[in-house]
Formats: sequence, C-alpha cells, structure tokens
Amino acid sequence: MAKTTLIDKLAILSDAAKYDASCASSGSTRRDSAKSKGIGSTEGSGICHAYAPDGRCISLLKILMTNFCVYDCVYCVNRSSSNVRRARFTVEEVVTLTMEFYKRNYIEGLFLSSGIIRNSDYTMEEMVRIARKLRLEENFSGYIHLKTIPDASPALIEQAGLFADRLSINIELPTDLTLEALAPEKKPRDIRRSMGHLRAKIEEHKGEKKDRTKPQRFAPGGQSTQMIIGADGSDDDAILGRSENLYGNYRLKRVYYSAFSPIPDASSRLPLAKPPLMREHRLYQADWLMRFYGFDRGEIVSGGDGGMLDLAVDPKLAWALKNRDRFPVDVNRADREMLLRVPGLGTRAVNRILSTRRHRTLRLDDVARLCQSIVKVRPFVTALDWSPGAATDSEGLRATFVPRQKAMAQLSLF
Repeated sequence: MAKTTLIDKLAILSDAAKYDASCASSGSTRRDSAKSKGIGSTEGSGICHAYAPDGRCISLLKILMTNFCVYDCVYCVNRSSSNVRRARFTVEEVVTLTMEFYKRNYIEGLFLSSGIIRNSDYTMEEMVRIARKLRLEENFSGYIHLKTIPDASPALIEQAGLFADRLSINIELPTDLTLEALAPEKKPRDIRRSMGHLRAKIEEHKGEKKDRTKPQRFAPGGQSTQMIIGADGSDDDAILGRSENLYGNYRLKRVYYSAFSPIPDASSRLPLAKPPLMREHRLYQADWLMRFYGFDRGEIVSGGDGGMLDLAVDPKLAWALKNRDRFPVDVNRADREMLLRVPGLGTRAVNRILSTRRHRTLRLDDVARLCQSIVKVRPFVTALDWSPGAATDSEGLRATFVPRQKAMAQLSLF
C-alpha cells in the first residue's frame, strides 16, 4: 500500500474540516504577518477565509488533526461506520504545516479540530501539545482556535485555554433529544458542563481593572459553538431559543449555524435534501438582531409563521411589516432603541444619525448619506422634508421588497 504523503493528508483533512463553520477569528488581538517574507498567496488546501468585526479578511489553516473517530454520529461524514478515506497528522506535522504556511504569509492563524481517537483525553492532549509547541517552541504569534472535546478532562481544557485565542465546544443539534438520538455517544450534560467550566475559567482570568497584577491570558477570544440546521425537525424558534440560552448562560461569543449537507451512505433517519441555504442566512440575521439590536426571540420569530423565519425577507423587515403601527419613526426624535428597529438602519447608521442630529435637523437626503440604502428605510421613517404617507400601511408594501419568484426558485437550486 502506498504511503500517505503530507500533501495527501492535507487534502483529506482540510476537506474533512469544511463542515465546521465556527472558524471566525473575531475577538482576538490583531496579528501582524506583514513582516513575513513570501509571495502572500491565500489559496490552497486547508486555507479558509474568516472575517473580523471590522470587515478584515483573515486567512486560517483549517484542518482536522484526524478524521478517524470512535464515535458514530449519524449526521457526520467522519463517523466510525463511514466509508471515507482516513488520515492522521502527527503533532510535528501540524506544527510544521502551520509554521511553513505562516512564514510565507499564506495564513494568519490555525483552526484545529479532530475526530476522537482512542478516547477524549488522548485526543485533547494531542491538540494541546500542538498549541503548546507552536507557542513555546516555535514562538508562534498567530491566531489559534481549538475545537475542544466536551468530555475531556477539565485540566486539559484549561491548558488549551492558555495557548489558544479561542476555544469552542459544539452543541451539535438544537435539542437534547435529537442529539441523544443521532449521536448516542455524546451527552448533552457533558457539553453544558464543559461550556460552564470554560465560561468560569475565562471570567476568572479576566481579572478586575483595579488589579495590579495582570491575570494570565486565557482564551481572550472567548468560546463559540456550532449547531447543525436541518438534520432534525427543529424549527427556527427552537434553534434561536437554544442560542438565546447559550448566550445568556454561557456568555458565548458566537453561535454558528451550519446547514445540514447530505452525506454518503446516510441513515434513513436523516433528510434526503439539505435545507435552503437562505434559512442559514436568516438565522444569522436573527442572531444578530438578538445580540446587537435589542430584539427578543419571540419578536423575531413572530415575523414568520409556524415557528419559522420568513425566507423571502430579512427578519427585521418581516417584524416591521407585521408591526406597522410602530411606524413611521421620526429620525429627528426617536430614541436609539426604536431607530435600531427601522429596516435598513444598522448600528453604525443609527450612531451616525444620533450624532448628526445634535447639530442639525435631518432631511431624507441626510439619512440616505448615513445609511447604505434608503429604499428599505423610506417607508418606515419621517424626516424634516419627508413623510411616507399611506405607503407604510400599503397592502403592496411587502411586494416591493420580495424578490421575484423566479429569482427565489433559482436560489433554491444552489
């Protein structure tokens, strides 16, 4: 049998990592790789592109340490019963790849996950060894995100936090019942316990501002998680309810939503088709409304029907169309909370409006210059020289925002 080369392993284990969406690097200190000497390519096996809150594109080496796994999760392409090509990196190989890519300015960091080999502690220990070796022996200053193993020893997870910028523990599915049915080896209790322990350690290492001694750096980018969408019958209300709980109880930085993708030799318990990609997009928009716009989950879901978000329009617009009695809003008088509920106005636009109106009364043209698109805003606001009149309550208002059915049908093909 031909020996698997390092390039072969990279191809196999980078492809196996593509199903993990939670690889953004927001929340960490910006790393400067401009001093590296290299051609600066950001393409190739294992390199993914994530975006920081300021819009900066960040290249990460995104790989699995191995796609061997002792677990047999029904929805996972790398489950123990799956007939896929297997590979495994050694600790030294991951370190070498990371450093070679980093020195050539191909990447700014590493996202490392893994299947479970032998047992959870052994797997976690190998991942910690990689992070430790990068930091202490190679003096690697780039971003590191480790996907931790929920039932691994708390001591190992604590070690991981000392070397990684962000840690994540996948919640996997929206409900405990479906997780126990589709991933019998994974225990929801263990996942929640690990998340709680991780939250406590992150807060412990933050320290008080008045402390003279700076606390030891521990996962400064916080923790995140991922939910698979469409592998079970959970509606959007249940999904957002779980996210609401995770943000409130565990102070997560992000919940990532990954649309289920049909896998080879799939179980009959899984759906035959993947959910519309637009559903994943709408969940991200709804998540943003809960985190930054002051919306409650119930308000967001009420914009759709039967516990599902409206796929045709974004969640804020869907809510506004069903609560027209709250509009139009006077951009010169409304408070920040209400301005954030105006379709088409983002947090930056609202801050600009609040700042500008201290000096002069705003006209519609002023609002247009402060936001990205005035088309969506216009029916829901009044200004010095503008009133939408009957347009806000018009029966045909929704139709002006809904894409043509032909366009929607084309989107569903992808």
